[in-house]
Amino acid sequence: MGRIAASVKIENPADREKKIRCDALVDTGTSHMILPSAWRDRLGDLEVVRQVKLELATQASVDGAVCGPVRIQIEGFEPVFSEVIFVDMQPEDGDFEPLVGYIVLEQSQAAVDPFGHRLVHVKRLDLK
Repeated sequence: MGRIAASVKIENPADREKKIRCDALVDTGTSHMILPSAWRDRLGDLEVVRQVKLELATQASVDGAVCGPVRIQIEGFEPVFSEVIFVDMQPEDGDFEPLVGYIVLEQSQAAVDPFGHRLVHVKRLDLK
């Protein structure tokens, strides 16, 4: 499967002027919306819900700060309220690579179309 990127807007619901627009890699192996710690101030004063340990694909362990609530909207889908995890990242070629995880995808009723390399709308939420 190829890389799927989505345009995402993340806002602080308490201060709608505090927002981030970015292209993020869709990663179904990641749980949350993952953002670089360097962008944290751009969303204003968010509550740190908890500190977590994260395991990378390389099996390295990093610390993350779960913050929220935030309003997340994947382009073409309805906005949802969720949390983000801020992680220290090193930019590659000057750019960070935020991630959209499966919790945000499910909340947004978005599914990965592996053949079309895109996100598609899911008509119904699972209750089973």
